[in-house]
Amino acid sequence: MMLYNLLRKSFLLLFLFRFVGYAQDLKLQYNQPAVEWTEALPIGNGTLGAMVFGRIDSELIQLNEATLWSGGPVQKNVNPDAFKNLALIREALTNEDFEKAYALTKNMQGAYSESFMPLGDLILTHDFEGQKAASYNRSLDLQTGLASTSFNIKGVNYKREIFASAPAQCIVIKLSADQLKKLSVTIDASSLLRNQKTVQNQSVVLKGKAPSHVDPNYIDYNKEPIVYEDASGCRGMRFELIIKPVIKDGVMNSDGNKLVIKNASEILLFVSAATSFNGFDKCPDSEGKDEHKFAENPIKKAVTKKYDNLLKDHVADFQHFFNRVSLKLNEKETDKSNLPTDTRLEQYAKGEKDTGLEALFFQFGRYLLISCSRTHNVPANLQGIWNNKLRAPWSSNYTTNINLQMNYWPVESGSLSELFFPLDEFIKNVSVTGTETAKSYYHANGWVVHHNSDIWAMTNPVGDFGKGDPMWANWYMGANWLSRHLWEHYEYTGDKEYLKKVYPIIKGAAEFSLDWLQKNKDGYLVTMPSTSPENKYFYDGKKQGTVTTASTMDIGIIKDLFENTVKASKVLGTDLEFRQKVNKASDQLLPFQIGNKGQLLEWYKDFEEEDPHHRHTSHLYALHPANLIAPLKTPDLAAAAKKTLELRGDDGTGWSLAWKVNMWARLLDGNHAYRLFKNQLRLTKENNTEYSRHGGCYPNLFDAHPPFQIDGNFAGTAGVIEMLMQSQNKKIHLLPALPDSWTDGAIKGITAKGNFTVDIKWNDGKMSQAKIVSNKGGICAVRAGEPFVIEKLNIKSEKSSIGYTVVFETKKGTSYTIKPVN
Repeated sequence: MMLYNLLRKSFLLLFLFRFVGYAQDLKLQYNQPAVEWTEALPIGNGTLGAMVFGRIDSELIQLNEATLWSGGPVQKNVNPDAFKNLALIREALTNEDFEKAYALTKNMQGAYSESFMPLGDLILTHDFEGQKAASYNRSLDLQTGLASTSFNIKGVNYKREIFASAPAQCIVIKLSADQLKKLSVTIDASSLLRNQKTVQNQSVVLKGKAPSHVDPNYIDYNKEPIVYEDASGCRGMRFELIIKPVIKDGVMNSDGNKLVIKNASEILLFVSAATSFNGFDKCPDSEGKDEHKFAENPIKKAVTKKYDNLLKDHVADFQHFFNRVSLKLNEKETDKSNLPTDTRLEQYAKGEKDTGLEALFFQFGRYLLISCSRTHNVPANLQGIWNNKLRAPWSSNYTTNINLQMNYWPVESGSLSELFFPLDEFIKNVSVTGTETAKSYYHANGWVVHHNSDIWAMTNPVGDFGKGDPMWANWYMGANWLSRHLWEHYEYTGDKEYLKKVYPIIKGAAEFSLDWLQKNKDGYLVTMPSTSPENKYFYDGKKQGTVTTASTMDIGIIKDLFENTVKASKVLGTDLEFRQKVNKASDQLLPFQIGNKGQLLEWYKDFEEEDPHHRHTSHLYALHPANLIAPLKTPDLAAAAKKTLELRGDDGTGWSLAWKVNMWARLLDGNHAYRLFKNQLRLTKENNTEYSRHGGCYPNLFDAHPPFQIDGNFAGTAGVIEMLMQSQNKKIHLLPALPDSWTDGAIKGITAKGNFTVDIKWNDGKMSQAKIVSNKGGICAVRAGEPFVIEKLNIKSEKSSIGYTVVFETKKGTSYTIKPVN
């Protein structure tokens, strides 16, 4: 048996080496079990998610299913009286009666969004008779998506391996020991949702139903914040969780609604779950899917396969995405990959260098996106697919004034373009419900999305019909911002057939904006009402206002949308009349303005901010993610944007820091971007839930708002790419914002607009070589800070006021090597 185990381990090591190359470089590892949820390790296959605690006597694996939400399809015309207030609000704003406008805007609110629900817990209780463990280790290998826990008790080495397989559509857990018949464990499950648990066909089966409504966690005025009863009969989806053990040696019996295994040599557990969710517009009960069928079928198939084959298929699938991009930084620096991750974070907080940790954090963002964005119509939410609370922070919903969009910032540049499809489908869904909201709320054409949405594609303003604050509840630009992602997907892929399909959606957002804009007394087109999420301003002394006219964010988003709509129309050779209409409106938009401190104004007047260090930098949308403001094309506005960032300060919540990383990179200031990136790695402990204080990351590298929000992880990954490569303005800019601290390094496999794959190496802070692969063909423009040559073509760069550039024609599938000129 010992020889068998040795040979088997050797096979797996060879197998992993074949697929991974350097499997030890990208691991999260710890010398103790997780105590808090934000210390546990996340795995996921896009639909099923799990948080692995690595406990010894009683292992806890917390489970989620991406489609398990409260509620049901949205109603039409949820606030029939909303439109009556619009003209009155605009009149009040014209008269600068901000208090009246604020009160009237509250009359235009609707219901809150629904909430992402926890599925349940898998509990594995071992019979270790109170013995203490030695040689403990738990880890998560980002290159394989394999979480492991190992320890020794009384001379026996125990190991748990767990992965969430997309090919098998289930979670696979292997319990093993290096001595025969040493595994005795009780298998149990529980859920915070109403459920019934049974043992059927030697499986633990948990069936239940989600609530018909759950109040957001910040609402405390309802006696029953969680409601199951539903008069409509169309709210509250069904769900089913199945845990199927397969044992080698030993015996297995049921004990009530648990399974008890004694003296096994190896145990495989197959975990599957499904809900009755059948689309945003389908009743999850009468029109719902058969959740039992969709939970049972994957297990039926998986149990017929060997564990090694299941692992091999999983790793091959996972690495199809993950291995596209690699990042190495300062390889001559002391390697700390053998240290526990929490120790590395503690040392990093004390000022010790660890660029390996920085590269790990970068790849962790890509790991998370692969693990949580693979379910039709269900993009990654505020917590990806990982949530253990009935009332998660901000309902773990889709917050569309930045957070949902931020989740997908690295999807194109990080070479994960296929994983955009859940957001793509979701945007199509909200364009349907948003069309109804535009008509019923505003008597406008096109479609609109406000501050929050959910799996049901809710688009109305939230706030519970007047109880919410308009500074966040009444925000009107969600459709416009989401449309940027449709256009960017085309920019990166060059897929004209895709653009044909989504152009009507982009156009619909522009149609709403055309109807929404009003002329002010100076003849400019402005938005009214308007807010700048989620900040306030002072007027008339120390009066606080939130509702106003023409926030800079509104103007930036609409100008960006109009430009993209016109570009899309030109690419497709269509809609000339509408294109001209949009161009005319764009020329009439209120211009960006610079305030008395040299800053880009946040509102249409030089109001003083109520919170000058506010976590949102909404008025800099034009700098990032858009590129309306840039140092090389709008230097005065870029200087004003820089001043704005300086006034905002370098502190902030986790996701706010990440946004600023991207903005400083766009300003070509790599050292400032890096300073904020380092702040993202500030170790934050659980229960520090005062979100106005600075954030960082938890011991498991989850972004700490605090509390946990996954958007900072994704934006941090995107920010690293922005420092090393940018491709706005139809130019691939190599090392545009390289920090001094990253003296040597290499990044491979990132994607530039135009469908180019880019590799860059640098030494002593200067590019030593780059390679660009043209995946589609076409014109390529390259910029760098030093003179360079395109080898083989022997084209030398030309000097200009903005660096050194080359423009050349490429052939599909051809790679082009770039080297500096000595």
